[in-house]
Amino acid sequence: MNEQNWNHYAPETQAIRAGHNRTDEDEHSMPLFMTSSYVFESAEQAALRFTGKQAGNIYSRFTNPTVDVFQQRLALMEKGERCLAFSSGMAAIMAIGMGLLKAGDHIVSSRSVFGNTILMFENYFGKFGVGTDFVTLTDLNAWEAAIKPNTRFLFVETPSNPLIEIADIQALAEIAHRHGCLLVVDNVFCTPILQQPLLLGADIVVHSATKYIDGQGRCVGGAVVASNEIIDKYIYPYLRTGGATMSAFNAWVFAGGLETLVVRMKAHCDNAFELAKWLEQQSAVTKVHYPGLVSHAQHELAKRQQSHFGGVVSFELADGKDQAWQLINATQMLSITANLGDVKTTITHPASTTHGRLTPEVRAAAGIKDGLVRISVGLENIDDIKNDLLRGL
Repeated sequence: MNEQNWNHYAPETQAIRAGHNRTDEDEHSMPLFMTSSYVFESAEQAALRFTGKQAGNIYSRFTNPTVDVFQQRLALMEKGERCLAFSSGMAAIMAIGMGLLKAGDHIVSSRSVFGNTILMFENYFGKFGVGTDFVTLTDLNAWEAAIKPNTRFLFVETPSNPLIEIADIQALAEIAHRHGCLLVVDNVFCTPILQQPLLLGADIVVHSATKYIDGQGRCVGGAVVASNEIIDKYIYPYLRTGGATMSAFNAWVFAGGLETLVVRMKAHCDNAFELAKWLEQQSAVTKVHYPGLVSHAQHELAKRQQSHFGGVVSFELADGKDQAWQLINATQMLSITANLGDVKTTITHPASTTHGRLTPEVRAAAGIKDGLVRISVGLENIDDIKNDLLRGL
């Protein structure tokens, strides 16, 4: 079955079947191509491949059959035309910047993004003459007011990390396009199973495959999904030259992760929703951040924009860092790690880990308090998760 036919299938089927064209060995499982280079039939064929006049593999820095399976599957699931895989989620964001930006350009970004994303925009893009303004994720007027004639793209992470705020993707896309900008959406918390930003008007979707796509905390990788035009003109040339390449082995793991993503995301969401409701009843907890709760400011937006509410819950404790650390240290089963999207439940203190390199002023502006705790809810029995938290609550 050729590639284009998979467009007519459901995501569950695309995730399992798409992209794998059996070799002459007639294998049932997806093969792993561990090779750095490829042999050409002739000098003439090599020349045609290198100039792009003939399709085919050249060098695994930018063409590999195993990586291509992962790319094809994720592009189909995100309803995009093309996907490129990278060595990490941050490498994927770097590729977007290196491909689209030049000195003198400008970015508007949500203030509520991963700490390293802020540092990349400020410390590294800024060093080469690219300016960034950070705005409140939910304030559409602030987004529009921050756009300048040299603004190249808007960047948003929704749901946000770690406060699980929801951005109106369709409204941001309309604002961006009205000003001749692109909208880039980090879709790591939802994955294409819960949210498809391109269908809502976004131009580029970025992923950290390290999280839910892998699902078991084994490998590091990232991906960019966009139109053929954006990929061919801006992103692929940087990958080919810059070499922030996803390894074939990691792509093999991630493609396998996609095969179970639908069932895992449903289970993550069910556990997270149950935990969020339970946390609201705990006297030590002053606030719970989870879009499935009616108390969440963007609950109705999340219902419209997402098919479920996600697997990450954050909550606040009144007595700040000491109480948060005491809770985290009291757990015996949960994994104290900043990674998320794992089948194992993980718990972390954002102010001193994922956002610890930011200044206290920047953290405060983003609403990240010292008493905030983030939990990526795994697939263990929900009562066992609750009981482990009760040791510290």
